[in-house]
Amino acid sequence: MTHAPTRPRRVSPKEVLARLGQPEPMIRAKVKDRIDGYFRHFIAHSPFLMMATADAAGRADCSPRGDYPGFVKVLDEHTLALPDRPGNKIADSFRNLAENDGVGLCFLVPGVREVLRVNGSGYVTDEPDVLVRMRTEAKQPELAIVVEVAEAYFHCGRALIRSRLWDPASQALAEGMPSLGEIAAAQFGVDVDPGLLEQVLEDGYRKLY
Repeated sequence: MTHAPTRPRRVSPKEVLARLGQPEPMIRAKVKDRIDGYFRHFIAHSPFLMMATADAAGRADCSPRGDYPGFVKVLDEHTLALPDRPGNKIADSFRNLAENDGVGLCFLVPGVREVLRVNGSGYVTDEPDVLVRMRTEAKQPELAIVVEVAEAYFHCGRALIRSRLWDPASQALAEGMPSLGEIAAAQFGVDVDPGLLEQVLEDGYRKLY
């Protein structure tokens, strides 16, 4: 006999606030409406971020973005620009921003426990003066995402401390993971040598730019 899966109980926002309590005034005060010098410095050293968007119906998507440190450009204290580098061409973020301009970014710097969070509105541009600033190895992106900053603040390092993300010993976790070639062969249901698929993927990674 099979049982239908049960959905966990939904906790109301009122209950959440009752359990968590209110943040300290200093926590509220750390949220800025612009990119100050400390945020600018962090962004200049960040090679990786996660970008969250949602479509008109509120269906959310979060995608990784990475490049050389400082790949995100601070155009002014209220505006950022992210280059669109070659990827899987699914373009979920682009489609979402066309329907709903809300965007959230989490910047990371290797070895730093704190995360820089930036929230605001975004849109796609092909402005030459913006794209030329993102030229890498004699190539520049065809498009960029402009983010108009509404909030910016540092998030404490508890999550990265708990995860041990920057601890070299944590890399041992990768030893038990199947290769992407094995995963692709199984999920696509194809009788292909996983090693061959892995090589195809590696060749693609070498053509990042």
